Amino acid sequence: VQAGSEVSALLGRMPSAVGYQPTLSTEMGSLQERITSTKEGSITSIQAVYVPADDLTDPAPATTFAHLDATTVLSRGLAAKGIYPAVDPLDSTSTMLQPRIVGEEHYETAQRVKQTLQRYKELQDIIAILGS
Repeated sequence: VQAGSEVSALLGRMPSAVGYQPTLSTEMGSLQERITSTKEGSITSIQAVYVPADDLTDPAPATTFAHLDATTVLSRGLAAKGIYPAVDPLDSTSTMLQPRIVGEEHYETAQRVKQTLQRYKELQDIIAILGS
C-alpha cells in the first residue's frame, strides 16, 4: 500500500483525501484475487497489516480487511494490562463464525461473549467519564 502510494505520487496521480493512491481498492482487489483457491490448489495466506495510529477505519487496512476471511486484531491496551495473547475479540472477525459451520451452540455462545465484552467496554467508558 505504501509503495503504491509513492508510485502514484511519482506518476502525478491525485491522492485521495487521506493521501492514498486513487486506485487503492482496485489494486488491493487484484492482489487478493491472486491469493485464492482454485481447482488446482489453494493458498493460505497470513498477512500482517500495518494499521496507522491503530485506526481500523483508515482506508488502507479497511480495504485490506474487506478481502480477508478472518482478522485477528492485537490490542496495545490489552498488552499494557498484561493480557496475552493480546487479541481483541471485539475487533477480530471471521467469516467462518456461522451457525452452519461451527454449530448453533458455539455460535450463540460466541455472540453472547462478544455482547458481554461490548457491554463491559461501554461501562468502562462511562466509569472513565464519571471518574472512579
